Amino acid sequence: MGRTNLRGLGMGLNRSIQSLNQYTGGIKKGNKWLQLLSIKKWGIFLTIMAFLLGRASILDQLSPFALAYFAVIYYMRKDLVVWVGASAVAGCFLSPLSQPAVVLSEMLVFLLLQKAMEKYERTELSYVPFLVGASTFFVQLFMGIVRAGAGWFPITMSVIDGLLATTLCLIFIQALPIFAPARKSYHLKNEEIVCLIILLASVMTGTLGWEIAGISIQHVLSRYLVLVFALVGGAPLGASVGVIAGMILSLADANAVYQISLLAFSGLLAGLMREGGKMPVVLGMLLGSSILSFYIGDQSAILISVWESGVAAVLFLISGSGLVRALSHYVPGTPENLNSQYEYAKRIRDITASRVERFSDVFRQLSRSFTQLVVNDTKEQRAADKEHFMQSVAQKACTSCFRSKTCWNDHFQETQRTLTEMMTAVEHNSKMDKRELRPQWRHSCKKAEQVLNLMKEQYGLYRNDLHWKQQILESRQLVADQLIGVSQVMEDLAKEIKREGQQLYMQEEQIRSALNELGLAVYSIDVINLEEGNVEIEIVHRYTRGFDECRKIIAPLLSDILGETITVKKEQKTEREDGSGLVTFSSAKEYQVETGIAGAAKGGGLLSGDSYTSLELGNGKFAVALSDGMGNGERARQESSTALDILQKLLQSGMNERLAIKSVNSVLLLRSLDEIYATVDLAIIDLYNAHTTFMKIGS
Repeated sequence: MGRTNLRGLGMGLNRSIQSLNQYTGGIKKGNKWLQLLSIKKWGIFLTIMAFLLGRASILDQLSPFALAYFAVIYYMRKDLVVWVGASAVAGCFLSPLSQPAVVLSEMLVFLLLQKAMEKYERTELSYVPFLVGASTFFVQLFMGIVRAGAGWFPITMSVIDGLLATTLCLIFIQALPIFAPARKSYHLKNEEIVCLIILLASVMTGTLGWEIAGISIQHVLSRYLVLVFALVGGAPLGASVGVIAGMILSLADANAVYQISLLAFSGLLAGLMREGGKMPVVLGMLLGSSILSFYIGDQSAILISVWESGVAAVLFLISGSGLVRALSHYVPGTPENLNSQYEYAKRIRDITASRVERFSDVFRQLSRSFTQLVVNDTKEQRAADKEHFMQSVAQKACTSCFRSKTCWNDHFQETQRTLTEMMTAVEHNSKMDKRELRPQWRHSCKKAEQVLNLMKEQYGLYRNDLHWKQQILESRQLVADQLIGVSQVMEDLAKEIKREGQQLYMQEEQIRSALNELGLAVYSIDVINLEEGNVEIEIVHRYTRGFDECRKIIAPLLSDILGETITVKKEQKTEREDGSGLVTFSSAKEYQVETGIAGAAKGGGLLSGDSYTSLELGNGKFAVALSDGMGNGERARQESSTALDILQKLLQSGMNERLAIKSVNSVLLLRSLDEIYATVDLAIIDLYNAHTTFMKIGS
């Protein structure tokens, strides 16, 4: 059971594993020196973080940060393990706890346990938090017993230290991949943002006790962090960063509990000023920190707090906007993040459209090949079949004739013309007898009656052969038509995919702003198509008083914005608990079609052989089809229904109407003559101008 739980945890951390793997193979090709510089830059940054985490502590008694960070680095960047470990131990020398031997022992125990796990091929990242917790617990328990002897207090503190190390390891697993130079994900989950803030706040606790002219480095960095995230994510993110950073700082220093409220309120006010840019954000932070500084009580402390806020503000103003832009790409809801997601989706759409176009070209080329075969076979095969017919008759009639050489050598043209005329006559009347032979035929050929009988005999085989060859040609033509139809459908799909990649979000925002001004609660707006006469927009709004708002307010508003009449096409309730509804708006049609049907079987039969269907093609056209089966009964009904089903599926797939009709016609004509035959009458109605096209299939 425990092993199963570990596997489950490993699956839960799969996203982090993928992000961590990007460190070893995710750097794109480019300038070699720039790549090396980037790798070294991140290595130095991670090493400095290790030093500060080695110095960090909680309540001057616990130091769970160093081992958790070291363990994650072991999986993320093995090339930095030695440097990170040495830096963390060096930080411990400057820590208030000053326990470098303890931290070094924890690292060695972790490495031993990790090597044992590797020996048994248990190297999943899901095991690391438990190894970190076990290493911390046993080392701290041993040191506690050595210092104070066996008792509940060292055991309790060891358990707490181990649990904290395990928790921090899980947090660092989520947070450290964010610093990957080759990170490809353009979206951070809320959990990842919180983990990132905890990591940065933990690093800041490593500066505890560092002061310049009485100004705390820790407080300056915490307020700088609040300013950055307030500018990136607004009031919610600024306040969240303030709460989390203040809480971590208060755990490191019990006298800094007031920092929770000070940083949270400062982040809230700074975030509210986000739209104005850096300067308003700074003013919001200064106002919030100054107000709450008065609760400190001591005048000198108030002055120092103001100076700390001022230094953080100056650092924020003089620092470049690169950090803010980089963070904005990953924080959900920011314009940079939305633009990154849009660009990514656009690339995916372009790639998909390109592949679909290539498939369309393949099908079109195949169709051309079949069409070329049909054309060549039609011209050449007829001449070859006629030549074969003439040779077969001549071989049987002329081989034993004493005038064979005279006819075919001395009078070839006359003999050829005579046989051709006789063949033409047999084609027109396959039952002609010797009395219908022309005198010139008898004069040219002494065996005219025998030739006539042979022609009548061979003509049946010739006609049967022509029938089946025609069936093959029509089958090839059907394949060619189907291929060109599929090619056209895929080409239209590629165009639609590209059209979706256009910047329709500007129209979406325009519609959203107009609806907000009217006080309508709209959850989402999706512009599917803005082509004139074929507009389609989906809006999810709160379902309160029915859909009257859509017909009476939203539809006229959309009509004014788009410059054409827009109506409600479809309304339905969603599965959301708040009772919201999905409404589809489309271009108004000038006409509507109402269908009705009445039928009776011929001769008073129970089941008519006729079938019907009607469907809207989705492009402003409406199709009505009637299939006339031959006779009554189940067989005729099945044949007519099959013809309509084929036609309906072809039309719904987006195939051109005439091509769909041609395909159905080919299918019907390919049936053998003894089968029940079905015809289809089709009417295509244009709902914009009532123009109707009538077509007959199978007649």
